[in-house]
Amino acid sequence: MNKLENPLDSDIAGPAPRHKTTQVKVGDVAVGGGAPIVVQSMTNTDTADIDGTIAQVAALARAGSEMVRITVDREEAAAAVPHIRDGLAKRGITTPLIGDFHYIGHKLLAAYPACAEALAKYRINPGNVGFKDKRDTQFADIIEIANKNSKPVRIGANWGSLDQELLTKLMDENAASANPRDVRAVTREAMVQSALLSAARAEELGMPKDRIILSAKVSAVQDLIAVYQDLASRSDYAIHLGLTEAGMGSKGIVASSAALGILLQQGIGDTIRISLTPEPGGDRTREVQVGQELLQTMGFRTFVPLVAACPGCGRTTSTTFQELASSIQGFIRDEMPSWKTKYPGVEELNVAVMGCIVNGPGESKHANIGISLPGTGEAPAAPVFVDGKKFRTLRGPTISADFKALVIDYIEQRYGQGAKVPVTAAE
Repeated sequence: MNKLENPLDSDIAGPAPRHKTTQVKVGDVAVGGGAPIVVQSMTNTDTADIDGTIAQVAALARAGSEMVRITVDREEAAAAVPHIRDGLAKRGITTPLIGDFHYIGHKLLAAYPACAEALAKYRINPGNVGFKDKRDTQFADIIEIANKNSKPVRIGANWGSLDQELLTKLMDENAASANPRDVRAVTREAMVQSALLSAARAEELGMPKDRIILSAKVSAVQDLIAVYQDLASRSDYAIHLGLTEAGMGSKGIVASSAALGILLQQGIGDTIRISLTPEPGGDRTREVQVGQELLQTMGFRTFVPLVAACPGCGRTTSTTFQELASSIQGFIRDEMPSWKTKYPGVEELNVAVMGCIVNGPGESKHANIGISLPGTGEAPAAPVFVDGKKFRTLRGPTISADFKALVIDYIEQRYGQGAKVPVTAAE
């Protein structure tokens, strides 16, 4: 019987070193080259609806999206882009806008130079930038306009719109091979080749490597991992990660987190998007929040204070701790846009809202500020711990409001201007 390795005999594993990629500037945002992993999102408004698109981009930017992609699919959308950029600027929002082009991007960029100038980056799909004899010329037209405006491009291959000519060629070669590979493996190879051949062509047309980002999106977790591992091993272009058509709700969150988490742990990925299908009338900013939480829980970046809360059990039949945890977490996320400038470093804060005596005091001591609420059958008292020490005990019907006030006071004392002294524990 083989002896199992004791994990305590070695250091705790961390992420692999980041894959070395060429840094690209998208507006004022650095992507790749060791820069922090960027969270981006995409609107689902009609881009021709200027006010609606401005409102959604503003909401996504406020939620923390560091780049926002918008659809540019027809003349009305292209004409709207500079007005959207200007409307956002009037609100003080300078989040880079990415133009998503399919089929007629070359025509729109040429016919609407103000659109080409207003966008911070162009997204090109090599599977539908043009077909047969027109593919090279239409791709070249977009690259020429990008070069003229000094704009980067994302060359994004996609499983659902893969270059069929390239795929057919590779399938034929595979069929004639002495050792043919699985069809899915050949399709993955077509994805990687589509991105790499297009990037090489862009460089031939004068586009520098530091203005090229690659992506190769599929909808199956294992295929996505395999494609990006291959893409990263064969190039040093900046890489955008995303599981396309991830789905709705928990399914989309789990699938995206599983795929992207593995790749990020391996050091692959410079920018990410969580492509969630929103619930009818749902909040588009949910995908931004999930992207931030993925990076933060894995230790790559810090966006908002963490709120630890127990899952609940038969000891916690009261919903008080659930309501308080939800209230504190929502309050913190809503206030973060203003707190970032008012309270530098507040994103490092850890808050614990626990529901009973079993793990409550211990978890609360590990947090910067934590509360152990009374569970079922426990005395109606809630000890509060600050920086590992008991601070005071809250009682009565206003426990929730009192703790929320203590959190705000702690933030002001610890992160407010000129108030870097630790909070003094007291009973």
